[in-house]
Amino acid sequence: MKKTLIILAHPNIAESKVNKSLIESIQNEPNITVHDLYATYKTVEAIDVAKEQALLVEHERIIFQFPLYWYSSPAILKEWQDKVLSYGFAYGPEGSKLAGKESKIVVSTGSPEYAYQAGAYNNFTLSEYLRPLQSTIVFTGMEFKGIFAAYGAMKLTEDALQKDIVNYQKILKSEDWSTSLFKFLAG
Repeated sequence: MKKTLIILAHPNIAESKVNKSLIESIQNEPNITVHDLYATYKTVEAIDVAKEQALLVEHERIIFQFPLYWYSSPAILKEWQDKVLSYGFAYGPEGSKLAGKESKIVVSTGSPEYAYQAGAYNNFTLSEYLRPLQSTIVFTGMEFKGIFAAYGAMKLTEDALQKDIVNYQKILKSEDWSTSLFKFLAG
């Protein structure tokens, strides 16, 4: 299994139903590192850029995992991006340290899946809401490999949570994160 870094940005993981369960389900996997930003840093000013950049370089896959907050990520993840994905490291003439790494977004939402479409009460798709992070991933040279969403956390049943856990584990353990048409047709 490829060496995977999960950058977890949940401001209250202890009380989380979805993200806590997902993380606990893979905590003994030898090639997965869970890096909890809120547990590591008490303030955004304390973010250790060199440490964060070293973690990114050490891993082949980068996952950004968080609950959807007002159609975006929690604030610490944005501040982390601003500090860590710097010129000369993540972009620019010498900034190719992340080039070729695979990246996914793992997000939990309070609303059900059907709410994320034109005409529904959230009006836009989850992909549209997450476009800034997708663009950041691509801009830094990483290969964007899609979104895994655990929908409907506010009314999530135990059966639905178990399905999300199984799908999450499959994704993390999969060697092939390809989203190509050829993979679809071959499967």
